[in-house]
Amino acid sequence: MLKIENLHVAYGGIQALRGISLEVPDGKIVTLIGANGAGKSTTLRTISGLVKAQSGSIQWNGEELLGKPIDRIISAGIAMSPEGRRVFADMTVLENLKIGAYLRRDRAEIQRDLEWVYDLFPRLKERSWQLAGTLSGGEQQMLAVGRALMSRPRLMMLDEPSLGLAPLVVQDIFSIIREINRQGVTVLLIEQNANMALKTADLAYVLETGSITLSGTGAELLANEKVKEAYLGKHS
Repeated sequence: MLKIENLHVAYGGIQALRGISLEVPDGKIVTLIGANGAGKSTTLRTISGLVKAQSGSIQWNGEELLGKPIDRIISAGIAMSPEGRRVFADMTVLENLKIGAYLRRDRAEIQRDLEWVYDLFPRLKERSWQLAGTLSGGEQQMLAVGRALMSRPRLMMLDEPSLGLAPLVVQDIFSIIREINRQGVTVLLIEQNANMALKTADLAYVLETGSITLSGTGAELLANEKVKEAYLGKHS
């Protein structure tokens, strides 16, 4: 389980997170929704060690993560698929996927996980020798998720996986998120598409200007009038 307690983060004098606390139980899909600038990406970047916290605690199965180097956090079983995909455009699909396993030495297992990723994303297998920069937006998003899976995470963090994608592709991405979760990976999801996120998530938190203002099951927040008005449009 991931447990965040009283986490404070500031960027150049601006308070990005104001003492947030949340839990991501093993085996669940948890989503964090909120407007741009609410602190959602900062939360993921702090968990993964890319941003330093001022104070608070981030515990993963009882072990404190704050202050640990990024490679130790990845080795502990936490991976992130970043906002904007961030694939290596001049490298092939296969090379991008292998980069996801760069901390691993178990070659036979890496090959097995490569086949697992290809099972999840058949299109990546078809395009394994294609340069990542020539893929469509949806395919690049699949590659970013596949690359993160190659570290064999127990917790997968996804930052805006549906951003800029066509509605049909968004449906595909969310189906794959559910399938990854069914196969035993815990998911922490940040998503502008609050409707899809809440329909997919077991638990949900609303983040507003660095503070958590609401929490509950995905279904509870989907039915909440304040959430409907702010994030779903009143008629959703």
